[in-house]
Amino acid sequence: MDRTVRTVEDVLALLDKVFASEPEAGRLATGDGKDFWDRFYADRSKPVPFFVAKPDENLAAYLNQGLIAPGRALDLGCGAGRNALFLASRGFEVDAVDLSAVAVAWGEDRAREVGVDVRFLCGDAFALPASVLSGPYDLVVDSGCFHHLPPHRRVSYLSLLDRVLAPGGHLALTSFAAGAGGMGSELADADLYRERELQGGLAYTPESLRWIFSDLVEVELRRMREELPESALFGVTFLWTALFRRDAASATSGDIRPVHDLA
Repeated sequence: MDRTVRTVEDVLALLDKVFASEPEAGRLATGDGKDFWDRFYADRSKPVPFFVAKPDENLAAYLNQGLIAPGRALDLGCGAGRNALFLASRGFEVDAVDLSAVAVAWGEDRAREVGVDVRFLCGDAFALPASVLSGPYDLVVDSGCFHHLPPHRRVSYLSLLDRVLAPGGHLALTSFAAGAGGMGSELADADLYRERELQGGLAYTPESLRWIFSDLVEVELRRMREELPESALFGVTFLWTALFRRDAASATSGDIRPVHDLA
């Protein structure tokens, strides 16, 4: 008889197993989806929209509009590094992390090809020690990581932001949009645990994103603009794009979230 739960992290790890399954089932769970993503990125010639070496259109717009400025940046779930490389080319000091060693190797190849410096890291961002993801970061970029997390891992996500996002820093987020042609599951959180499946990612409404990130200040939240194939930017309309800012008056990184926020 095992009694394995003593801490909040023990609870989260236990809940991760709800979504873990045989590799051939193709289901994803935070921290143990590495094999899936390694297979996903193994064929670089696949016609996957976000395999293109183009940055998100909203990220370019934030820079062009002066909403963000060069500084230290963290790219969560960086994949093959398209946004990380863009930020590095625009003067950012970039750390980029992904579960998949195959994706990270592709990103490193791209960085060498275009001659930019990005510090790529392979691992689970929630499990990497603070000495590796030390912060503070002026910008955290997430293009498609958040919507692949099971509900309980939002706790880990918000805790990571609390630790690494600098006061006055920004979170640039893209996620599946609810009601956008079937991209992303619209099941309620409780139903996801009953089904034991994330169904390829979770869709969000603007209201749900505002509630989840209510400790941050909303700068902009809109649909991603569609970009034509010949464009230098990536853009598809089934995603939300959001820019949130941490209040400059916030306490320094490393603070512990209130217990009621961990529920």
